[in-house]
Amino acid sequence: MAEQAGLHKIRSLRRRWVTYQVLEVVLFAAYAALYAGAIAYYLISPKLLWGMLIFPVALLLILLVRKPWQMSDKKIAAFLNKEYPELEESTQLLLIPAQQQNTLQQLASAKAAETLSNLNVSHKPFAKKLVFAFIALLVATGFIWAMGKLFHVDKIFYTHDRDVAFCAPEKPEVLLPQVKGVHITITPPAYISRTPFTWDKFNITINENASLRWQVKTNVRVKALSLIFNDIQELKLQPSVDGTEWTGIKQLNKPGFYQVKVDGKLSDLYRIIVLKDAPPIIHIKTPKPYTYIDAGEAQRVNINATVDDDHGIINAQLVATVAKGRGEGVKFTEYKIPFAEEFRGQKTKYELAKLIDLPSLKMEPGDELYFYLQAQDTYHQQSRSDVFRVSIQDTAELLNMTGMVAGSSLKPEFFRSERQIIIDAEQLLKDKDSISVEKFNIRSNNLAIDQKLLRLRYGKYLGEEAEDEIGKGNNDLDNPEDFSNAKKILKEYTDDHDNADDAGLFEPAIKAQLKATLTEMWKAELQLRLYKPAAALPFAFKALRLLKDLQQKSRAYVAKTAYNSPPLKMEKRLSGELDNVTSPTDKQEIKAASDGQAALRTAVAVLQNLKQGTTPNAAQKQSLQLADQKLSENASAQPGVYLPALNAMRRILATSAPKRTDIELVERAIQKSLSPLNTAPSSAQSPADMGLSKQYYKNLKSLNR
Repeated sequence: MAEQAGLHKIRSLRRRWVTYQVLEVVLFAAYAALYAGAIAYYLISPKLLWGMLIFPVALLLILLVRKPWQMSDKKIAAFLNKEYPELEESTQLLLIPAQQQNTLQQLASAKAAETLSNLNVSHKPFAKKLVFAFIALLVATGFIWAMGKLFHVDKIFYTHDRDVAFCAPEKPEVLLPQVKGVHITITPPAYISRTPFTWDKFNITINENASLRWQVKTNVRVKALSLIFNDIQELKLQPSVDGTEWTGIKQLNKPGFYQVKVDGKLSDLYRIIVLKDAPPIIHIKTPKPYTYIDAGEAQRVNINATVDDDHGIINAQLVATVAKGRGEGVKFTEYKIPFAEEFRGQKTKYELAKLIDLPSLKMEPGDELYFYLQAQDTYHQQSRSDVFRVSIQDTAELLNMTGMVAGSSLKPEFFRSERQIIIDAEQLLKDKDSISVEKFNIRSNNLAIDQKLLRLRYGKYLGEEAEDEIGKGNNDLDNPEDFSNAKKILKEYTDDHDNADDAGLFEPAIKAQLKATLTEMWKAELQLRLYKPAAALPFAFKALRLLKDLQQKSRAYVAKTAYNSPPLKMEKRLSGELDNVTSPTDKQEIKAASDGQAALRTAVAVLQNLKQGTTPNAAQKQSLQLADQKLSENASAQPGVYLPALNAMRRILATSAPKRTDIELVERAIQKSLSPLNTAPSSAQSPADMGLSKQYYKNLKSLNR
């Protein structure tokens, strides 16, 4: 019976351990959900749903990692042996069935069972981590509360672009005593696929051009009730039969503020946040801004783009322009290419794809295509992408000899050699059916040899004297035997014309283009060696195009300049008469520009005096009223930023003893609206050296005597 009681106690301790660990996991999951939910609350949306969703996910992940249910009786026995020496490390014997124990084990297990039954196991080892998790949760709760309340995190994240009224919990609105409540029906504009909805607060956030219907309920019967918008417009509401419900309709398209006027009494200022519709966003993934189609490549362009809008897209198309001809004879043809998708204004994002076949647009070699993507949203706002350019290589222009004789090219024979290789390759393809395979291969290999010789001739401009010296450099100074070899050291650090890295004949850009030309020649030679002249032609054409481009870069134009001085009067020369020589004078009266913010700067000084408890005079009150008008203008444009300060300014003007919090709120708003003063030019002032420099020169003068 003692052994059974000991075994029962071990299993009871195991259940206790598992319970404590599960509670610990729950606290840590709440800790993670609290932090993650607070971040989502401030950055995404002020809803407690974020924490409620994160908590079960965190709980499940921590449970899968910790796996508290895997705690075994053997671990509990090992724990008891470690913590309680009186068990003499015999607790694990209780887990062995009695029929499997020898005589010594039976005696030891009986003694361990008796000791364990009288042993009072403490909860502290089990609850140590649980207490730590509970303290961490309390610290996290206090930290988040301090960040939200003491440091005003909402004011950091919720700027005028993301207003507090829309993203964070609002303070209770202050209503007039006669007003019981409001019921506003907001009808979104037609370009938004949304049904009308209701709002029960005076502070509103709406879309542009939304229509609003106010139903203001009063506690008692009133004579007149109206809404004052931005201190300018007044909307008179129509009463019901009993005079306790007033109705008015207005369409709003600008942000601002308004007040409720009941029998001549004005309420606090209520803000109007207007969300403007953004134009569509276009992103073209392919092709690149400039695409060049070489000879032999497919004359088509694959266009992939993404069009996104906040409310919907009703149209998207490609506007393409084909340019044909050169100089004054160039002609332009415009095409509007639609997409296969149907735009009904319901989807807000489209993945568009279009394959344009250039010959279908009547494009020929040498022509250019300019296109851009244009999209229109449900508000009929249009956006267009950047202009992309596609050019088709003109092989006839590359093979043209015009300008080669009279031009300023320094290497015309090299250009003719590459051109001749292309002509011979095309002729070889024409003669393919009329000659034997052996002769075809021999002519292709001969063209490869010509291509190799041409490549080597161009390689000289990059310091490649022979084919085995391509990319070869002299970097053997690490050899100890060359420690005193002056000739080798000078060769390494001087301009060596047969070293590609030291070749100084061309600029880096020209050198890079020459290297690209040699690469294309390498590819053309490879295909000719494989008896594939058709595959070699695109590389040869590209090499020729790069060479033609180098030819144009080598041209230089120097404009002729000349200066014809007026003839000198010999009778005046060296006469020394300066009567008619006068110094030029320029007299200009510059008036100081009026400072439109002088009233705000004066109001800041008045507010500083109000903090000291002084009573403002008539001039100071006028400065505060002018500042109130300026804040009213700012609140009309950005109500989420300046409206609380405007309310505070009204309270300051209405009382003789304003609150310090109102004064500081107005000061911050005025400082935010003030622009920095322009620093006027002034003469440099010598530093205050307390006369040390004068005394120094005076002593020097006395010593020189």
